[in-house]
Amino acid sequence: MHPLIADGLCIRPFRVNDAETFAAAVRESVATVGPWLPWCHADYGAKEARTWIGQCAVRLNMGFSYDVGVFMEDCATLLGGVAINQIDHVHNTGNVGYWVREGMQRQGIATRAARAIAQYGFDTLRLTRLEIVAAENNRPSRAVAEKLGATFECVARNRLFVRGAPLAAAVYSLIPGDLSKD
Repeated sequence: MHPLIADGLCIRPFRVNDAETFAAAVRESVATVGPWLPWCHADYGAKEARTWIGQCAVRLNMGFSYDVGVFMEDCATLLGGVAINQIDHVHNTGNVGYWVREGMQRQGIATRAARAIAQYGFDTLRLTRLEIVAAENNRPSRAVAEKLGATFECVARNRLFVRGAPLAAAVYSLIPGDLSKD
């Protein structure tokens, strides 16, 4: 995947030299990201980040998932992450996920990054359906899905498993042509 420059952002695969900055961004975001994404914890370190970055590279090279970084347009300043993962080639679908470091939240970054990766999913990967699945009470993630113009389909019982417990999740979908501007 080549870097995507879109709407003031650079979306590109993580590099090993991003590990320290990635780990710092994770630790910064424990209060706002941690409740929804269990990998976001106070002890997250560069070694864990390097392992994650390596796993992302393998899955990206195999076409299984596109877990990539969101950077300022300079492609250097890390803002968070965005992904198309859980790709199902039989049904031509995938899942869109996103997170933004706490110090950069509430600036439309997640919406812009999710729009760019979703467009990549439709245009380049030729997927025909993308889902956004957010814990029912995760209002910030749900707001991003709604700003994108995703269709709310349901609250699915026990759809997510977070910190050893099942959670109900709001399920949204996007199909080609659904993406709207903020």
